[in-house]
Amino acid sequence: MSDARTPAQIEADIVRRREQLAVTLDEIGIRVHPKTIVGDAKAKVAATVDHTAGRAFVAVNRVVSDVKARFTHEDGAPRLERVVPVALVAVAVVGLIAASARKGKD
Repeated sequence: MSDARTPAQIEADIVRRREQLAVTLDEIGIRVHPKTIVGDAKAKVAATVDHTAGRAFVAVNRVVSDVKARFTHEDGAPRLERVVPVALVAVAVVGLIAASARKGKD
């Protein structure tokens, strides 16, 4: 058997390949178009920001839960043995800042 093709078959093959090439060139044109590149970059940045914000939220939530667990009992009641010393230190720090500010004005 011979692999000889008729001129009509060759012409049909050429037409089919031209159409495939045109589609490929259109796809390449869309991919390298500035709007496409900017859109892809924006999508990547948005995804990164969403991912980072999500991780930050989880981390902050974990810290808040840990702090809450240190200062409250399982039933939600405050642990006075821990709350009172922290409150006293906070009041002392605020008092020192106020006294320092008052001295600065004199």
